[in-house]
Amino acid sequence: MRLNLREIIHVPGASVPFDFTLDLTQEDFFGEQPITQPVHVTGRVKNIADVLVLEGQAKSVLDYTCDRCMGRFSREKTVDLSYMLAEEMEGEEDGEIVLLDDGEIDIGDLAYTAFILDMDTKHLCSEDCKGLCPGCGANLNQEDCRCKKQVDPRWAALEQLLNKN
Repeated sequence: MRLNLREIIHVPGASVPFDFTLDLTQEDFFGEQPITQPVHVTGRVKNIADVLVLEGQAKSVLDYTCDRCMGRFSREKTVDLSYMLAEEMEGEEDGEIVLLDDGEIDIGDLAYTAFILDMDTKHLCSEDCKGLCPGCGANLNQEDCRCKKQVDPRWAALEQLLNKN
């Protein structure tokens, strides 16, 4: 979504709101497409003492498969957007300043980049997820392990002493 900012560039105190959705449902992350709902992007561009500041949020609900227990879960994701905008660069380039293109800015591109770069690489249904048993495959969050306890042969003699008492 392109936003025309020509009217507020030289008007301190002026602002332009934005509110749109971004369809990222086809984006693939390691063989999964967790963004199943459109990303809702809201915010505004404000002229604060002749400096254009873009502030907003990109929100969506993501559907994941837990990396430990393989269970499906959903989680809301919110990414804050905060950029300084300028018509031209004076001096050295600064990575935190976004240049306007003929008085316009593509907020959709900024929101897309911020949302994609903030995606997690590890997905856990909860911080204390116990995962799957490597032997029997039981989901340890829902049931106990069904494996027969294996005794280390080095401790077998000690095990026999404990069983006698």
